[in-house]
Amino acid sequence: MTDLQISLLAIGGTLVVGVLIFNKWQEYKAKKTVENAFGDGHDDVLMHPDTPVDSIVRHEPSLDGDVQPVADVPQHHAPMHANADTEMEAPVAIQNKELPVDELIDCVIPLEFETPVRGEKILAEIADLKYVGKKPVHFIGQSHSGERDVIAVGGAYTCLFAGVQMVSRNGPLNELEYSEFIMKLRAIADNLSAHPDIPDMNKVMVNARELHQFVAEHDAQLSVNIAANGAPWALNTLLAALEKMGFDQRPDGRLMMPDGDGGSLFTLSTNVSVSETMTSRLTLLLDVPCVAPARDGFGAMAACARSLATRLSGTVVDDGNQPISKLALDEISGQVHEFYAAMAEAQIPAGSLRAQRLFS
Repeated sequence: MTDLQISLLAIGGTLVVGVLIFNKWQEYKAKKTVENAFGDGHDDVLMHPDTPVDSIVRHEPSLDGDVQPVADVPQHHAPMHANADTEMEAPVAIQNKELPVDELIDCVIPLEFETPVRGEKILAEIADLKYVGKKPVHFIGQSHSGERDVIAVGGAYTCLFAGVQMVSRNGPLNELEYSEFIMKLRAIADNLSAHPDIPDMNKVMVNARELHQFVAEHDAQLSVNIAANGAPWALNTLLAALEKMGFDQRPDGRLMMPDGDGGSLFTLSTNVSVSETMTSRLTLLLDVPCVAPARDGFGAMAACARSLATRLSGTVVDDGNQPISKLALDEISGQVHEFYAAMAEAQIPAGSLRAQRLFS
């Protein structure tokens, strides 16, 4: 081997070692940046629920256009009463208990029994009817006293109410799904000696399409991003710090900020695959119709975004990577309040069981 070859090998080895050292140094800096950002010296806005968030103005790409007045959501499904004596008190029980059969969003079909039927017998018959296509099916029963509730072992029921959800984010109930629902329901009715009151398919399809229009017009998801101003952030250290802030990691890799009641307030994505070690962009996402106004999901998400941007030396930006101004956030905040008012007017308040079922 000549002196030239030896020299070239030495130079090449030095360069390789230099690159490795540089990469390790970059990883170390990224890790220290995150560690310093989430050190004990920083005040965490999410750890202090009493901290006002009004001054943190709201964010987001925007609810496209002005919020329009909401047309009345159709309420023309089969009446949920087995007899005139219980007609007035049953809706109150349904509303207060938030039972799984809801005549505003379900096609509800009553099945009257010739004689009271035990709950265990009903449960055995309906066990296999949980979905038609992708639409969930639920049942409730009415006792001799007129009270309605979920079917329970040991109970006795004079009427069964079957409800198939008319709309979800996958689309409205279609003719095939409805036909399957009716076919299976007739078989259940025969086995229980019940008399089903089947509504006209065309009317049900019209109702489903009208409700689907409402869902399509109010399916709003608002996001805000934090972009790194310099070097990217070390992912492992960042994820550990975010979990300490209160985020829960989901199986799909996203992190969720719990709402304190078993639900999700908003989510966070690192925008990279699980195999990556660094990220330079975080995205917070609010599913607007699924979060109750009282939880102020928009304000909490804005507060979290600003806190992360400050700690990580990042910038709060929109999906076009443009910084989000205070004026823009204020405008979006007003649109969110109008959005909530429109949903409440349609009797589908954001965050309610109705809303969570429709926007699922």
